[in-house]
Amino acid sequence: MRLEYIEQPSIVGTGNAASVAEPYVDKDFLLVYGDLLFSSEAVERVQSLFVNEKPVAAMALVPVDNPESYGIIQVNKNHRVVGVTEKPSREKAPSNLANAGLYAFSSEIFDAIRKIKPSARGELELTDALSLLIQRKAAVLASEISKSDWIDIGRPWDLLEANSWALKRMIHKAVGEIEEGAHVLGPVTIAETARIRSGAYIEGPSLIDEGSDIGPNCYIRPCTSIGKKVRIGNAVEVKNSIVMDGTHIGHLSYVGDSILGERCNLGAGTITANYRLDSGTVKMMIKDTLVDSGRRKLGAILGDEVKTGINALTMPGVKIGVKGRIGPNYIAFRDIEANTTALLSKP
Repeated sequence: MRLEYIEQPSIVGTGNAASVAEPYVDKDFLLVYGDLLFSSEAVERVQSLFVNEKPVAAMALVPVDNPESYGIIQVNKNHRVVGVTEKPSREKAPSNLANAGLYAFSSEIFDAIRKIKPSARGELELTDALSLLIQRKAAVLASEISKSDWIDIGRPWDLLEANSWALKRMIHKAVGEIEEGAHVLGPVTIAETARIRSGAYIEGPSLIDEGSDIGPNCYIRPCTSIGKKVRIGNAVEVKNSIVMDGTHIGHLSYVGDSILGERCNLGAGTITANYRLDSGTVKMMIKDTLVDSGRRKLGAILGDEVKTGINALTMPGVKIGVKGRIGPNYIAFRDIEANTTALLSKP
């Protein structure tokens, strides 16, 4: 599949982002927000509505429990959009149907974008262009999709949900080298050049990508994705996590409910704690605000090229920036910024 990427020169809204693509579009098209995961069935529902009814625009709607976090759409009995309200309070929300960020458009959307003005936050909003089309009495139709066919990946921990969602839907095949004494249970993908050493125990759904070397005596638990050229050392346990390309996890380590960026190196005995002592939900700092993830189990988020010394430990919900360093026996209670080294104080 050949893809062409177009760079948006300035990050000034979804409407502006769409307009950048106009020179490359000569017919009706699909537009999808980049921070979403959705099923092919969801796309087909919007596409079929657009092809069969021939509106100016068609969009997907998804029921949500927290309308205050989304653009909420009001539709009439004929599935025609009659109003768009951005992040209303729960009491004032006209419905619980959120804009799912999946559209089919005619080229008329570009003319509407040219006529809108920046929003209060200084951005050209695609939803303002939709509102303009509605004011002109143009046909904007909506189709409701199942919540199970759509994931909004807006927070770090949403990646774990998306990973699980994808692993449970993919067709698995184990074709790599699996040594005698290794155990592979359930739906597991093992790439052709991957190696599973004796004593490893892998439960699906999981994925081991090309060139990775697992074990011996490892425990890879369900909903784990291991990227290319990853090395998992002796007696390591990885659970419900994403381990990206080129990362090395030293022996006797534990990685739980965590995301490890590319080319990380975890020293022997590194632990990513994922459960609070009081059994409460794990909170994480997001843009200087402490946000409740709603998850009882959430480990660490490591940027690319993070390194830890032996017996390093990260507490639940901690983030380590790109090229962060955690010294031996250090306990990371709080986030560590990129290019920062955290060491125990000298006695």
